[in-house]
Amino acid sequence: MAYEPKISEAALAYREHILPGRTPELIETDPEFVERFENFAFDEVVNEGAASLPDRVRFLAILAALLGCQAVDEFALMADAALNAGVTPVELKEVVYQASAYLGIGRVLPFLRTANEVLLARGVELPLEPQATTTAETRVEAGNGKQVEYFGEGMRESWRSGPSERAHINRWLAGHCFGDWYTRGGLSDRDREMITFCFIAAQGGCEPQCTSHALGNMNLGNDRDFLYRVVSNLVPYIGYPRSLNALACVDRAAEQLDASAR
Repeated sequence: MAYEPKISEAALAYREHILPGRTPELIETDPEFVERFENFAFDEVVNEGAASLPDRVRFLAILAALLGCQAVDEFALMADAALNAGVTPVELKEVVYQASAYLGIGRVLPFLRTANEVLLARGVELPLEPQATTTAETRVEAGNGKQVEYFGEGMRESWRSGPSERAHINRWLAGHCFGDWYTRGGLSDRDREMITFCFIAAQGGCEPQCTSHALGNMNLGNDRDFLYRVVSNLVPYIGYPRSLNALACVDRAAEQLDASAR
């Protein structure tokens, strides 16, 4: 006798909200798994008060985390869900574009192709409206301005400092990482620093950078409680080890912020 999955009414309602008319791919072959996963991800997590976030923010975080952990199949599904939940095509593309600075093109290219496929299937005309605000001449200065905004005056002209053999890396960080991507339209500074935190947390093994960007989030107003909520929403998608490591990074950043305020 086939197992009949017992999916809660709340989970069914949320799935219909983000993926209307869609039946879970594994419902016939893995009904028990679908039951437990959907009850957790689509009911327990989204209805947990300590994890409450607006749908748009939740899905920006999920998309960034799926990029970080290289889950391209789930990204395709969640990209569709994100667009249904209020994420715009421009926002979807901006998440993918910014990921290239943290994951590299080798890991991002499949996601860029997938995002294009999802958008084209929905009748969205590509390319989208340009979002760049810098030029080759202004990108370094503008990018360094973002670094100062996020991380403080100690970053002022950081691209000019440091050992000479890595000066070019510091210049690239200002001009390429921040000047090319963080200065674009489509996402706010708080959105951009949140998704960066998610890229880094989800890929694992980058705890110093995760802590640094948790602090950058806090400097912009994405406080400890907010980051805890973000990580809570990522648990179904990146698992417990990386989620717990991310929370530890948030705690370290909060301690640093408290110490600097004394």
